[in-house]
Amino acid sequence: MTEPPLAAVVMAGGLGTRMRSAVPKHLHELLGRSLIEWVLAAVEPLGATRVVLVCSPQNEAALRERLGDRVEYVVQDEPRGTGHSVACAGPALSGFDGDVLVVPGDTPLLREETLAGLLRAHRTSGAAVTLLSFEPPDARRYGRVIRDDSGAVLRIVEAGDASEEELAVREVNASVYVFASSSLWPALGKLEPHNVQGELYLTDAVGHLTGAGALAAGHVTDDWQAVEGVNTRVELADAMDVLRHRILREVMLAGGTVIDRGSTWIDHGVRVEPDAVIHPFTVLRGSTTVGAGAQVGPHVVAVDAEIGPAALVGPFCYLRPGTVLRERAKAGTFVEMKNSVIGRGSKVPHLSYIGDADVGEGTNIGAGAITANYRAELGGKFRTRIGDDVHTGSHNVFVAPIEIGDGAWVGAGSTITKDVPPGALAVARARQLNKEGYRGRQHD
Repeated sequence: MTEPPLAAVVMAGGLGTRMRSAVPKHLHELLGRSLIEWVLAAVEPLGATRVVLVCSPQNEAALRERLGDRVEYVVQDEPRGTGHSVACAGPALSGFDGDVLVVPGDTPLLREETLAGLLRAHRTSGAAVTLLSFEPPDARRYGRVIRDDSGAVLRIVEAGDASEEELAVREVNASVYVFASSSLWPALGKLEPHNVQGELYLTDAVGHLTGAGALAAGHVTDDWQAVEGVNTRVELADAMDVLRHRILREVMLAGGTVIDRGSTWIDHGVRVEPDAVIHPFTVLRGSTTVGAGAQVGPHVVAVDAEIGPAALVGPFCYLRPGTVLRERAKAGTFVEMKNSVIGRGSKVPHLSYIGDADVGEGTNIGAGAITANYRAELGGKFRTRIGDDVHTGSHNVFVAPIEIGDGAWVGAGSTITKDVPPGALAVARARQLNKEGYRGRQHD
C-alpha cells in the first residue's frame, strides 16, 4: 500500500525574549549548526514533500538569509499560540492531502529516528492524530497525556489546569504531532482562546478531534532529552552538552580515540578517521577532517582544516581555515597556520606563523618563522612558496611574494625578501660587530 505524502510544519515564530539576545533564538549556534538547522536535520530525511517554516516578522529576514530555499516561509504576524502558528501554514498547504508533521523549531535534540518512529506509529494506527510523548524525570510544566482504558488518547491537560490526579500522570506531551491533513484544518478552525493569554493552543485540537469521535494515538519515546526545548542560554548550553557527547560517541564508534570527553569539542561537520587520536582540550570546528593515525592536541583549535594521515598537531596550536597538513606533516607548539599547505613529512615544529604559504615535502621550518603575507604597498596578500627538502633557520621572516627553491637553506635570523634558488644558502642579516673593551669604557 502506498503511503500518503508528508508535509512538515516547523513552528519558529517565538521571539526568544528569554535568550536576552539580539540574535533570533532559532539562529543561536550549537556545534556548527544553528538551533533551527538541528531541527531541520531531523525532519528532512523523512522525505516530506513540503517543509513550511512559520516565523515572526522580526526573524523572517535572518532565517531566510541563513536557510535560503531549504524551506517555505510563512509569517505569523502576532504570537497567538501554537494552534495559531500551525493555522498560519494552512493557506500554504491548501490542497495538500496527506500527513502533516508538526514540530517545534526550538528542539535541537530531536533525532530523525524519533520522528520516524512517530510517523510509523501514526500510519499503523490509522489515527486522526498521533502525538509524541515521553516520561521525564521531572514532569513539572509539561501537559499531561490523558488516555482511556484502551490506551487511546483522550486529551492533553496543561499543567496549570490539571487536577491532582492528572498531575500524577507521568506521561507528558512533547508538542510533536502527526495529523491527517483532513482532520487538522477543521480542528484548528474550532480553536478558541480559553486562557488569560488569549492564545490558541494546538493541544486543544486533539480534544476537538477525540470529542468528535476521531481516534487520537500516542507514541512514547524513551529518549526524553530529545524533545527538550530551548528557551534560555542555560537550556542552550544543556542542549549543546548533549549534542557534544552524541558527536564524540559517533567519533569513537567509528574508530577514533577521544582521550577526554569532558574537554573535547567537535562540530557535527567534522570527520575523524579510524585510529586518529584527539587529545584533551581540543576544539575541531566546521569542515575539519582528521586523517587516520593523526595525533591532535592537547590544546588545539582547528577550523575548516585538513589534517592528513599520521600528522602531528599541537600542543597549543591554531589551524585556521584553508590549512592543509599532508601525510606525516607536523604543526607543533605555539604554531598558527592559515590558508597554507604543508607537504608530506614537512615540519613547522614551534613558535611560528605560516599564512598563505605552500610548503613542499620533507621541509623543516625553524622556530620563530613568519610568512609576512600582507604587503600594503602592493595592495594585498601574497603567497610564500617553499620547496621540497628546504631547511630554514630560527627567526626567519619570508616577505611575500617569494619562492624558496628545493633543497635551499636559510640562515638563522634572516629576513628574506628575494627568491632563493634551489640548493642555495640565503643569509640576510647584518654582519656581527664586536667592540672590545666596551664595558670598561662605560665607567670612564
